[in-house]
Amino acid sequence: MNGRPEQFSAQPNELLVERLRDGLGLTGTKVGCDTGQCGTCVVQLDGRSVKSCLLLTASAAGSRVTTIEGVTERGGELTGLQEALRQEHGTQCGFCTPGMVMALGELVDNTADREAPTEPEIREWLTGNLCRCTGYHSVVRGVQRACSAARAELPEEIGEGAAVSASAGSAASASASASGKEV
Repeated sequence: MNGRPEQFSAQPNELLVERLRDGLGLTGTKVGCDTGQCGTCVVQLDGRSVKSCLLLTASAAGSRVTTIEGVTERGGELTGLQEALRQEHGTQCGFCTPGMVMALGELVDNTADREAPTEPEIREWLTGNLCRCTGYHSVVRGVQRACSAARAELPEEIGEGAAVSASAGSAASASASASGKEV
């Protein structure tokens, strides 16, 4: 859990969002609709964004779970995506922000070594995250800014389009390793 080992027993019908919020006190993961429609409960499971209100805690056993509390840089610095969303005013009331950061973090990580996603691609990625404040325009601009910044951080040979080999199909690990960030 957020880079630390956790061991606990879970009821067979316990949802991951319940364990995170009630069992572990990780309240950054929100409960919005309880039906998987709104995206406020998105976390990363082994680097992939998932809706924790639809996932049983037991099914996450042995996996790497990352919540919004686990994405800040060392020293409490905002990640590139969080800072870009802040700069573009993509957070507004903030209720949906943790889920968006978790979902969009996967997109940013997976595109660092290639062309930035287009506006339609970003909007498609956002279809599982509802926001009533931003109209998504500022969120899209934030993602574009974050993707540009992530690409600029890559070593020159990768930034110029050299192939990046990703073991076990993990482009996020390859791009994070290439940028020197710990995976």
